[in-house]
Amino acid sequence: MAKSVVAMNSPIDVELVEGQEYHWCRCGRSKNQPFCDGSHEGTGITPLAFKARDTGEASLCRCKQTRNAPYCDGHHSSIPDEMVGKEYPPN
Repeated sequence: MAKSVVAMNSPIDVELVEGQEYHWCRCGRSKNQPFCDGSHEGTGITPLAFKARDTGEASLCRCKQTRNAPYCDGHHSSIPDEMVGKEYPPN
């Protein structure tokens, strides 16, 4: 199975609507970050379906390393900038 790609080394603030379902990109390959566009096909990684808890702005993760998906938990601050666009962790 492929690893997630660091789409960006920062979160993105998006407007969500309470109760609406969204599909957060887990693979990092979507061109529609932070949402899924189907680019995960063949990776073995699937998007995370979630319903917004509230209407308003939310900071969603783009480094794909959060432990509170789909929301940013600050994990991006420990990822080197040169990892953007690459699979992470690299091992």
